[in-house]
Amino acid sequence: MSRGAERFPHMKTLTTRVVMAGVFLGAVIALALSVAFSWTGTLANGGAGGGEGKLTEAAEKAFHSPPGTCLAWAAQDAADAHQVPCGQPHLFEVTTMVDIGAQFPAQAPFPGLDQWQDLAQQKCNSDVRPYLGHALDPYGKLTTNLLRPTAAQWADGDRQLRCGLQWAGPGGGLQPTTGAARDQDQSLVWAPGTCLALAGKGVGDPVDCSKPHSYEIIATLDLASNFKDGYPKLDDQKAWLDTECNKAAKDYTGGADLGQKKLMLGWDSREQESWSAGSTKVNCKVAATLADGSGFQAVTGSVKDQAASTPPTSGGN
Repeated sequence: MSRGAERFPHMKTLTTRVVMAGVFLGAVIALALSVAFSWTGTLANGGAGGGEGKLTEAAEKAFHSPPGTCLAWAAQDAADAHQVPCGQPHLFEVTTMVDIGAQFPAQAPFPGLDQWQDLAQQKCNSDVRPYLGHALDPYGKLTTNLLRPTAAQWADGDRQLRCGLQWAGPGGGLQPTTGAARDQDQSLVWAPGTCLALAGKGVGDPVDCSKPHSYEIIATLDLASNFKDGYPKLDDQKAWLDTECNKAAKDYTGGADLGQKKLMLGWDSREQESWSAGSTKVNCKVAATLADGSGFQAVTGSVKDQAASTPPTSGGN
């Protein structure tokens, strides 16, 4: 979530922009663009399931990909990791190769998670702008991560790392992107009709709208279509989006009464840093918020569906 993104009236801002690591054979390290991070899949299980063992030929080739290569896999443990054209959906784009052999000679022990995180911060930030040819939006959908050797590769003397870009959802799951990173719009937006899971009082990854969720995306708007003379102040964004998102809600729902459904209309905003990086698109969304303004409560069913329901305001989380 971008800074200052959730503009639901009377709702306290939730900090849910957490960079989470997808797992490439236990080898993808979360770069702490946000302080908090987490491990999933084989890494969370201590490398169980073959994550730290011998790589398949395709995975070995994928691990040693040169900059500009895009990688895809079907599951969190990435057992079928392989190279794909960047014009196809993918989960990771290699931006640079780093050799840390001078820092970690042959007998050096396999680094711990804190060391890997430090290495990711040290090695993967500086080369992003030259690779993209423009700034990385610090609040955008793309974040930097590190692809490291497995323990077995390390023991064999492999000290090559691959820095790359990926899109991690608010719940930690990697989201597919299409096209080379340098050509992508970095705006952190979801397609209309997307519902994002409820995680505690915050936001998770996309789920089917028939399942309990935090909010539903109803439209994508481009601020640049209205603000043509440079970055608009947040109050100006709010005033314009208040009008335009209400129009979008009527179109999306067929004129449904959101209040009757106990739902509220909200929207994203964009910071100067995002605007400068070319991120000018925002989402309009609907959600049910807790009475104390501390977060979201579960909504079940699409707002387009007259059966869409929420728990009573005093209950749920």
